Amino acid sequence: MTHTTTTDFAGSAGAPIEDVDLLVVGGGKAGKSLAMLRAKKGDRVVMVERDKVGGTCINVACIPTKTLISAARVLREVQGAGAYGVTLPEADGGASALERARIALAALRGRKEAVVGAMVAAHETMFPASGMDFVKGTARFVAERTVEITLTDGSTRRVRGARVLINTGTTPSVPAIEGLAGVPYWTSEDLLALPELPGRLVVLGGGVIGVEMASLMGLLGVPVTVVHAGEHVLDREDADVAAEVTAGLEALGATVLTGARASRVSAAPDGGVVVTAQDGREARGSHLLVALGRSPVTANLGLEAAEVETTERGFIKVDDHLRTSAEGVYAAGDVAGTPQFTHASWNDFRVLRDLLAGEEASTSGRLVPWAVFTTPELGHVGLTEAEARAAGHEVRVAKTPTAAVPRAKTLGRTEGFYKVVVDADTDEILGAAIIGAEASEVVTSVQMAMLGGLTWRQVRDAVITHPTMGEGLNIVLDSLG
Repeated sequence: MTHTTTTDFAGSAGAPIEDVDLLVVGGGKAGKSLAMLRAKKGDRVVMVERDKVGGTCINVACIPTKTLISAARVLREVQGAGAYGVTLPEADGGASALERARIALAALRGRKEAVVGAMVAAHETMFPASGMDFVKGTARFVAERTVEITLTDGSTRRVRGARVLINTGTTPSVPAIEGLAGVPYWTSEDLLALPELPGRLVVLGGGVIGVEMASLMGLLGVPVTVVHAGEHVLDREDADVAAEVTAGLEALGATVLTGARASRVSAAPDGGVVVTAQDGREARGSHLLVALGRSPVTANLGLEAAEVETTERGFIKVDDHLRTSAEGVYAAGDVAGTPQFTHASWNDFRVLRDLLAGEEASTSGRLVPWAVFTTPELGHVGLTEAEARAAGHEVRVAKTPTAAVPRAKTLGRTEGFYKVVVDADTDEILGAAIIGAEASEVVTSVQMAMLGGLTWRQVRDAVITHPTMGEGLNIVLDSLG
């Protein structure tokens, strides 16, 4: 274990350098997991986090978003409860009173903050309990494997790691669109603070964040217009999958403009905003959400001093062992170009865990599923149909409406479809897209089958519990014969 303070000085400040076994810059999923593990094993570990204890996911992404979506779905259930035979006494308004249910914004905000706050508090307990030195401050590299940390009280520390992990994540991108800087707008992080419900929301961008936020607002009764430059929302998905997601948004009252690249944003006379596309189409709203992707947090890290190279977009270059261009320095999670999902960052941790323990591990060839928490949900794993064909596979496609699944009928949630792409020659399952209730859970079954090397015939003939949404896998694969 390394734990020394040397008389070596870096820079004019004259602060002595503290030497540690592991220095983690940024406490995202990979960083905090590795820091706690190595500290428990007896390593001297310093982890620096600027402002989000526990990482982006807990504070301004997955957890608050899904907390709000869960509440919005409850609202929609209450409003539609009459269809399930649920009512109130006539003196209280009967079923029509349920239809008039609305969200209490302060209470919704309070629940979200309570969920986030509890998780942050848990991390503030877990971090010191692991034995790590958790430092709140801003780190900047000043030499190889060495950072200067500006603490919240203005003082500084200098720390050098025998090994270094950079896990600083990403932040919402705000492209240079004419007029955008001159109008008020939200990023996804601003919206999650729930300052108010818009009268009408314009969403710039139809990627994962854009469609999730549009769906959330639609559930809350807010009219939404999505403005997306691509041919369809969720650019990576097959066109039929994107069309079904779009139908879900439209069912919530949203308008979706595709092939609409924003060229100008301006203030409306009524105090709202107007987004004008290159083809002249306009979207007007009281509020504007900019959901045009996320950018890596690398600009002010001093990576040149650490000899860490980045891509043109600013992501840190890594190999399939998450090694950077600098000896002893690793990067993980979003900032390293890992797919921008917490579960992918957690897998980065496992790769690093094994590598630092002297075992072989790699990010190469891993199967990373994803879910989009629109209503209905989209769960996806593996190749799309278009990707499979482009890769040279002889493809067969199984596709069945979610309405064919008995459990969907009992839930009263029949929107969507199950789609599985298989190799016609080998019977290998290449990928799946599932749209419907609990799709984010069902897709894990497909992932496990793929990891286990099961053919589509084996999944088709598996005895799956009835009635469940997972049983839809039997049903969809039966369509292949």
